Amino acid sequence: MSVSDVGAAYDERAAEYVELFGSLDQLVEADRALVDRWRDSTSGRLLDAGCGPGQWTEILRQGAREVLGVDLSEQFLTVGRRRRPTVPFLRASLAALPLRSGTVGGVLAWYSVIHTSPDALPSLLAELRRVLRSDGSLVLGFVDGDSGQSFDHTVITAYSWSVDAMSSLLDDAGFEVVEHHQRPPVGRRSRAHAALVARAR
Repeated sequence: MSVSDVGAAYDERAAEYVELFGSLDQLVEADRALVDRWRDSTSGRLLDAGCGPGQWTEILRQGAREVLGVDLSEQFLTVGRRRRPTVPFLRASLAALPLRSGTVGGVLAWYSVIHTSPDALPSLLAELRRVLRSDGSLVLGFVDGDSGQSFDHTVITAYSWSVDAMSSLLDDAGFEVVEHHQRPPVGRRSRAHAALVARAR
């Protein structure tokens, strides 16, 4: 499964996704509170990595923050640009970001790496670390489960990870995990959820 496969799969179902998950009022309150708090702890430009139609972008830009959205789906990016014309949205792979090293203060990757195969995930996480400043941090949301286990996602094959395994991958990529959050399935999410906050080191 290539990155172009992922982008094409989301392009095909973009309208459905936007209807189900594409607005602020559809976000889980605990997730929104976590991202709000994390945003306020950062400085500098923020990267919404795997931004989709930009629902999290709206939260990140509060307080006049500079935000960049990156996604593989051109359909998602079109929605994001229409809704938030002052925010730059770029089509790119998270494994090869069009950014100079050390140029963002924070990266939000909310369910953005779940379609990345286990063998490709370490280099993708290293790429997220590359663009972060030395005082930057990351919030990573993902499916909590057996590590590297594939499952039939509604759009295209996805993978779950345990908190311990993902934390180890982040450590190898140059991060220090400082918070972890877990919960059972809720709302439209049919699988357990996890989120990690990690500092660059």
